[in-house]
Amino acid sequence: MINQVYQLVSPRQIEVSYNNESIISDKVVIRPLYLSICAADQRYYTGTRDEKVMSKKLPMALTHEGVGEVVFDHSGKFEKGSYVVMVPNTPSEKDDVISENYLPSSKFRSSGFDGFMQDYIFMDHDRVVALDRNMDLSVLSYTELVTVSLHSIHRFQKKSISNRDSFGIWGDGNLGYITAALLRKLYPESKIYVFGKTSFKLSHFSFADETFYINEIPEGLTFDHAFECVGGRGSEKAINQIIDLISPEGSIALLGVSEYGVEVNTRKVLEKGITLIGSSRSGAKDFEDVVNLYRKYPDLIDKLSLLKGNEIEVKTINDAIKAFELDLSTSWGKTVMKWIM
Repeated sequence: MINQVYQLVSPRQIEVSYNNESIISDKVVIRPLYLSICAADQRYYTGTRDEKVMSKKLPMALTHEGVGEVVFDHSGKFEKGSYVVMVPNTPSEKDDVISENYLPSSKFRSSGFDGFMQDYIFMDHDRVVALDRNMDLSVLSYTELVTVSLHSIHRFQKKSISNRDSFGIWGDGNLGYITAALLRKLYPESKIYVFGKTSFKLSHFSFADETFYINEIPEGLTFDHAFECVGGRGSEKAINQIIDLISPEGSIALLGVSEYGVEVNTRKVLEKGITLIGSSRSGAKDFEDVVNLYRKYPDLIDKLSLLKGNEIEVKTINDAIKAFELDLSTSWGKTVMKWIM
């Protein structure tokens, strides 16, 4: 069959290309239903990535957050019409120690490898996780971002000391919100403090114990561990604020992506015995764990629905461009594309 792939060929320019795919194969054939736009997609779309990086990775179909419907599975493992979430990380080898998302040989969709902006996606069975039919697919379209947060929490659990009575979360955006919501479920008795800059955004964190403006932090406030979800130029200030306030031997999970090097107060890191834990992307197991959390805590999906911003029906390339442009001016939440190309 001929599959249409909608590729970014240069900043703000998307064109269709055609791939010849065999439907009788060992792949699951999935029709995308809802796709969500990520900040990483926007860096490619707007051309703000390094020019050398752009030249190596384009042309490329964008988006790595999405859910779809199985249209064919030759093996019979997935029934036709099943709803699934798609795992963008695609490993080519297995390591008993290093997670699949940290292996240099792994490919990641919409990062040098075509993402989900296609008529059909052909995926290995272990890159597909089944969803319940009663789940809100438009909200679950950004499950990948939820898995990134849960992956960082799992790494924190393996590498941190056992004091877990309080957490500080820096960042009042999408990732900070998701991380706070997950920690609330996993550590219901712990104190959760959220630190941000914007009143409107902080107002969404009703389930946190307290929220603070980063320039108005009370004297003497401390916590056992922290999650940095800021990224960009603001990550430097956030990391160093955390270092100042965190309890001795606390851990700092770093999730915010920055294109720039940041200065860190290593003297205090050494004095306090702080552990810095880097975290990036996620793997298939994280997707399975998140879907199980959805089943265990259905109200978690309700909380995540507060992140849903604009939903754009995408029937043409111009509709897709409209969605990306609208997302650039969105101050809160995720832009979702209802994919009906």
